[in-house]
Amino acid sequence: MPFTFERVGAAPLTENATQHMVRMRDGVRLATDVYLPEEQAHGGEAFPAVLVRLPYDKNSRYVYVDRIARLFTARGYALVVQDVRGKFRSGGRTLPFLREPQDGHDSIDWIVHQTWSDGRVGMFGDSYYGFTQWAAVASQHPALRAIVPRVTAADFSTIWRPGDRPAPIWLEGIEYFAHHWVDNDTYEYELDPSRRPVIDQYEQAFEAIGARSTWFDLMAPRQAELPTQPGLHPFDARPVPVLHCVGWFDNIGAAHMRDYTELAARPGWDAVQYLWAGAIDHENYRLAQAPVTAADDHGVSDEALARMLPGYAGPALDFFDVFLKGVRPVSSLAKVTWELGHAGWRTSRTWPPPGNTARTFWLTDPADATGPLPGGLLADAPDPEEREAHWTHDPDAPVPSLVANSFACLQEHPDLTPVAARDDVLAFAGPVLREPLDLAGPLGLDLHVTGTAPAFDVFAKVVDLDPAGRAGLIARGQAALTTADTSDAVHIDLGHTGYRLRPGHRLALLLAGSDYPLFLPTPGTGENPWTAPTAEPAVQTLRTGGARPSRLTVTVAPADGS
Repeated sequence: MPFTFERVGAAPLTENATQHMVRMRDGVRLATDVYLPEEQAHGGEAFPAVLVRLPYDKNSRYVYVDRIARLFTARGYALVVQDVRGKFRSGGRTLPFLREPQDGHDSIDWIVHQTWSDGRVGMFGDSYYGFTQWAAVASQHPALRAIVPRVTAADFSTIWRPGDRPAPIWLEGIEYFAHHWVDNDTYEYELDPSRRPVIDQYEQAFEAIGARSTWFDLMAPRQAELPTQPGLHPFDARPVPVLHCVGWFDNIGAAHMRDYTELAARPGWDAVQYLWAGAIDHENYRLAQAPVTAADDHGVSDEALARMLPGYAGPALDFFDVFLKGVRPVSSLAKVTWELGHAGWRTSRTWPPPGNTARTFWLTDPADATGPLPGGLLADAPDPEEREAHWTHDPDAPVPSLVANSFACLQEHPDLTPVAARDDVLAFAGPVLREPLDLAGPLGLDLHVTGTAPAFDVFAKVVDLDPAGRAGLIARGQAALTTADTSDAVHIDLGHTGYRLRPGHRLALLLAGSDYPLFLPTPGTGENPWTAPTAEPAVQTLRTGGARPSRLTVTVAPADGS
C-alpha cells in the first residue's frame, strides 16, 4: 500500500503587507513582509520596528500575523515578519537553529537602513520564533532594544535533554522535525508508533516525500549529540530588556522558566528581566475556557481569535512602549505579572512572590496507590517505616496520554481519573481541602524508584481532584532511569505553576512508566526504542518511608482572602 501524505506550501501573500527578498551575508534571500502604520503610507514619520522570524509560513492562518499586525501598526510600530532560512518562501538550506544568529543580525541590519525605520528594533513571537529572538540577542546588533519571547527556550536542546541524565523520548517533539524541517514545505501524515521498529515508518515517509529531515536524523534513531549553537551564548551577550511570556500549561514551560530564573539571578541581566505568566498552554488556550468549545477555539473561529489577540499582544505592546518608544515610564511595568489559575491575575516584584513557602507532601500508604484515586496518601509527615508499591510497564499496553496534542493540552483538558484507575499507575491524594491552597512557584518530586528492565521511564502528573471525582492536570515531569544507576533516588522537575486548589478539592499525584503516544515507550529490553524489533514487560518499584521517603514539594502562597 503506497504511503500517503499531504504537502502544505506557502499561503497567498497578505494584501496589507509588502514582501521583500532580503539578502543575507552569504547571498541567500529571505522572504520578509513589512506592515506599516497608516501614517507611513502617506509619507509620514519613521517608526520603531518589531521583527518576527518564524518557520511556520508567515502568511498562514495558523500564525495569524496579518491580524497581529493590525494591533502593532495601530500602536505606531512597523511589523516585519520573515520566513526563516529554508522555509516556505525563503531560500537556503532547511536546517533549524544553526544560522539564526547571523540571519537575525542581518535582518535587523536591513530594517535599520529602511526609510520607515527610526533605528530601534524589538522582537516578538512564540516557540521557535521565541528562539530566533535569543539567537539575535547573541548576535549583539546594537539596534536590538527589547525582546518578548513567548512559550520558548533559549536553548532547545534542554527541552529534549534537560539536566545531566537522559530524558524519556518525547516522540511528539522529535517527530516535529520529520514534518516541518524536511524542505521549504510542511508534510502532514499519520504514523502508528505501536508498530516496531518505529523508525521504519519514518523511513517510509521520507522515501515517499523524496527528501529527509537532517535534524530528525540527528535525534532519532541515532540520538546523537546535537550540534551546539555557534558563537556567543545569548546569556553571555549584552543584556537587553526581556519580557518572558510563560504558560503554566505549556509543554516546554519548565525550560522557559529555567531561562527566566537564571537571568533574573545574573548581574546585569536581572534589572531588565520581566515575567508574564498565564494559565495558558503552548497554543494559547486558556484554563478559564478549558475544555475549549468550538465558539472559543481561536484556531478555527475568527471571532474567538479576535477576542484572544488583545490579551496575547497587549503585554508585548506595553513593554515596547517602554523600551522601544519610551512613551511610558519603566515604573509602569510590574516586574512580575502572573495568573493564579481559577483566581485571576496578580502582580509581584519577584517570582516566586514574597511570602511564599515550600510545603512537602510525603507519599505514604503505597499499598493503596495501585487502586483508583484517591489511592495512597499525600501526607504531612513521612511514614516511619519503609514501604513499597509495584507496577508493571507493558510496552504493548502503555498508559495513554489522553491528549492528542500536548501543545494544546487545555483545548481538551481531559479527565485523568481513567488513567489513575489503571493497575500500572500509582495514585496518591492529599486530604480534602477546607481552605484554598494556592500554588505559586516551583514544584519538584523526589522518589526512590527501581526497575527490572535495563532502562525505564517514570512519568509524574500533579492533578486537581475535584469533589465530583474529576482529575485535571496542574503540572507534569518525567525522568529516564537505568538499572546501572548507583542510587534509586531521582529528582523530577515539575516546572512552575500558579494554581488555586479550591475548597473541597484534593491535590493528587499520578506515577506511571509510560505516557503514550506523546512519549515513545521503553521496550523493556535495553535496546534503542526507535529500532527495537520486540518489547518485554518490566516491573517498577516505588519505595517510600523510613530511610527512603519519597515526597512532592510545592510552593504555597499565603492566603489572600479572595
